[in-house]
Amino acid sequence: MIATERLILRKPTKEDFVSFFEINHDPQTNIHNPGGPMSFEKAESTFAKMLDHWEKYSFGGWVIVEKDDPENIIGFGGLSYKLYGDKEKLNLGYRFASQAWGKGYATEFTKKAIDFGFKENNEEIFAIVRPTNIASVKVLEKAGMIRIGTLNDVPGQPESLVYRIQK
Repeated sequence: MIATERLILRKPTKEDFVSFFEINHDPQTNIHNPGGPMSFEKAESTFAKMLDHWEKYSFGGWVIVEKDDPENIIGFGGLSYKLYGDKEKLNLGYRFASQAWGKGYATEFTKKAIDFGFKENNEEIFAIVRPTNIASVKVLEKAGMIRIGTLNDVPGQPESLVYRIQK
């Protein structure tokens, strides 16, 4: 478990899947996702990969809750290895329930995740964001990440923006 001023980040368990699906299936949380809301099957496979990442590396995507209401899951996010084209890189990602938006949680979470990554001896951390997702662009920049290029990761869509921060 890791804590910030207002958040608790904890390792996910199988019991967290329902919340994972609800957040990732919500059309509001997928406004900038070209794939749209996650199907149940896609959520199952993505959640299984998240749990597998924890087993393999002893870190990964966390369950995010408010300290004041630790039973209420407000998001999922963390660090995991992801392919950027043909290269595997340490990627920072998150998705918050829409009721948690606008409270500074994403910035608070992102700064803590970067801090964790550097304490675990990682030299650089990357993030991918859709160019229309201005709120997430601002979060990455507030956390000290710098745009270093683009990635054609969604066929037929504008290229994603690639951000990086170095230790």
